[in-house]
Amino acid sequence: MTDPAFDAIIGDLRQFGLIPAGAEPEFVPLRGGVASDIWLVRAGGQQFAVKRALEKLRVAADWRAPVSRNAAEVAWLKTANAAVSGIAPLILAHQPERGWFAMNFLPPETHVVWKRELLEGRADAAFAAKVGTSLGIIHAHTASQGQMAPKFNDDALFRTIRLEPYFEYTATWHQNLAAALKHLVDVTLLTRLALVHGDVSPKNILVGPDGPVFLDAECAWYGDPAFDLAFCLNHLLLKCLRVPSAREGFLVSFDALAAAYFQKVDWELPAALEARAAALLPALLLARIDGKSPVEYVTDADVRQTVRDFAIPRIQTAVPQLSTVGAHWAKMLSTFQAQIS
Repeated sequence: MTDPAFDAIIGDLRQFGLIPAGAEPEFVPLRGGVASDIWLVRAGGQQFAVKRALEKLRVAADWRAPVSRNAAEVAWLKTANAAVSGIAPLILAHQPERGWFAMNFLPPETHVVWKRELLEGRADAAFAAKVGTSLGIIHAHTASQGQMAPKFNDDALFRTIRLEPYFEYTATWHQNLAAALKHLVDVTLLTRLALVHGDVSPKNILVGPDGPVFLDAECAWYGDPAFDLAFCLNHLLLKCLRVPSAREGFLVSFDALAAAYFQKVDWELPAALEARAAALLPALLLARIDGKSPVEYVTDADVRQTVRDFAIPRIQTAVPQLSTVGAHWAKMLSTFQAQIS
């Protein structure tokens, strides 16, 4: 390691007792996505994971975010585990000044990344329903608990790491959508109802032996739970483009996740939350094509244009039901597949 801060992390780990005296630790880099470094650490016969937030994210666009988000992630993981035991890794140590924390390591042999399952065409609606249930319980557990908001990132930071790269940046490429996307940003920032994960993506969910395990909560924010729901459902729609043979399974999973989630919504009228999520969903679809973090498996120009053609009119005139968005998406896929066959 040539990182000048790395020796400091090792020293901190020794002080926390995670690296025994005299033991030489082994650090194995893990896939940390675009926003963090993550290592599997082996020392003294035990192993655990260490995650350090990056100030500049690993994307083509210039995307920066304060490493203070690391503290909000720790707070989210602890709060989520209080709501649903085992829904997130356990925090073993935290050094907020240096932007890192240690957590228990969940081996891939028993905890498969959900994204990998989906990309292999294994769409399990029952598991998707468990994701929806767990997310709904976390939101319900934290709803109307405004006193916890100070533990989490402020509006400016959530805007920096989520709303600007997804909606405001996308608007620079689609000036005709600027007003509609700004409205989504404004509504999201004004809606303060529950603890939001901010990155409920299949890449951040493990298929564990007892159900889903949520990772990577560094976008945590006390705000609009509709963002989490729409963010996750968006990925199930996008996977239809990557694995057309599993399309029906993805669409059934879409419905199952949403239905299970709404079974837990008791803090507001479900129809109001659904309308916000349904408005966010096409904007998130477009953002994964033309935003700062485009999805890596949708690269064909014709497919990307098809997503734009689907999303743009639904951003301009939102529909209030997620099921309607899903049905329209299914119809679009059938038409597109017929055109290329």
